[in-house]
Amino acid sequence: MVLKIYNTMTRKKEKFVPLELGKVKMYVCGPTVYDYIHIGNARPMIVFDVVRMYLEQLGNEVNFVVNFTDVDDKLIRKSEQMNRTVPEVADTFIGAYYEDLEGLGLTRATLNPRVTENMDSILEFIQELEDKGYAYENGGDVFYRTHKFSEYGKLSHQKLEELQFGIRIGVDERKEHPEDFVLWKAAKPGEIYWSSPWGNGRPGWHIECSAMARRYLGDSIDIHGGGQDLQFPHHECEVAQTEALTGKTFANYWMHNGYIKIDNEKMSKSLGNGILVKDLRKQYKWESIRYFMLSTHYRNPLNFNDETIDQAEKSTERISNAVTNIKHRLTSIVDNADEPISEALQGRLSTILQTYHDKMQDDFNTPDAITAIFEWVNEVNLLLQQPIAKSVELRALLEVFDEMNQVLRIYASVEDELLDEEIEQLIVERVEARQSKNWNRADEIRDQLASKGILLEDTAQGMRWRRK
Repeated sequence: MVLKIYNTMTRKKEKFVPLELGKVKMYVCGPTVYDYIHIGNARPMIVFDVVRMYLEQLGNEVNFVVNFTDVDDKLIRKSEQMNRTVPEVADTFIGAYYEDLEGLGLTRATLNPRVTENMDSILEFIQELEDKGYAYENGGDVFYRTHKFSEYGKLSHQKLEELQFGIRIGVDERKEHPEDFVLWKAAKPGEIYWSSPWGNGRPGWHIECSAMARRYLGDSIDIHGGGQDLQFPHHECEVAQTEALTGKTFANYWMHNGYIKIDNEKMSKSLGNGILVKDLRKQYKWESIRYFMLSTHYRNPLNFNDETIDQAEKSTERISNAVTNIKHRLTSIVDNADEPISEALQGRLSTILQTYHDKMQDDFNTPDAITAIFEWVNEVNLLLQQPIAKSVELRALLEVFDEMNQVLRIYASVEDELLDEEIEQLIVERVEARQSKNWNRADEIRDQLASKGILLEDTAQGMRWRRK
């Protein structure tokens, strides 16, 4: 089996060969923590969680770094609106991010570095670029000399003179060229700032990830990922900064997931059609949300509407029923673990597992990998229709499913579910929190229960609950 990854840099699928055998260094751009995350943020979270988990399933040790941008214009504006400091705003939404992450059945990254905790590395990076002639200061701001890096545009496959820069790149008369981008921004009155050789200020957006990736993963990494919207200018600028400084290839494989649309319209604040993950989790189980995200190849656009998410929920219920039925049958039959599994079933299970791995190794083709799970469901239903089922065959079915679900995670095991007494205790705690006006804790408990498929209902007799 050979894992192939579509590399945005080369525009083709390539055999994956890590820099060091058995070890993978992966960096994915994380959120700007000024608000709750929306489903557009959730897609790369889920996609690269699957990438990481499958690389680990293949026996690799994955050093997975996802950053937090915890200072920028949006955070500053949010701090003014909330009448709180920038660090306080960041702490609030980093906490909310972790709740959503766990509520989506995700595992935390190896490390989540914050910009504000890596200012020394950022300043050192900028200083080295200036020393090499790739950066210059004007009016307290420091800019990158884009024209000095001859390969600028190689990731997005655009020519420098034809580039159209994103919203974070402004035209400034102090720039030597309009395409130059900011590395260090002079502080405005009243803004949060750090001291630097060029005056008080804060880092530009692009330099953050270059500095943190270098600090925690080294000059060269295996995989750099993020949403399609980050390919240009953010990742293009990262390539220019890092490779100008080190003289080495920054990332051997660049991966970008596609956009999410809402009812076939681009998701945007101006349209008011963004959906927050914390709200989505109140309506649907995390397995259904993951299924929806993985039912389309990660590089393709994904359309969200009530029909697609409802279909995802029905599909996960079908899978869950198959697993539950096997486990129930195992409790009612005699254990015959010493008996051999039939060659016919063994062959079909081997084919299912081979299909799963073949599809996952074809650029993490999760939609087709999921079809292998439904082939498995069919095998379950056929076996359970027989009046006599061997426990050894039922367990073999579960082992195959567990291997696939270990990565896809579109079924939550019984161990992940809350017991009735745990639910009752959480409800009591929530009532007490509301009585003491601890609204944050009350909301946390409500969201925790919703993520586990527990719906709360107010009745004349008090608060009641039921499973979805």
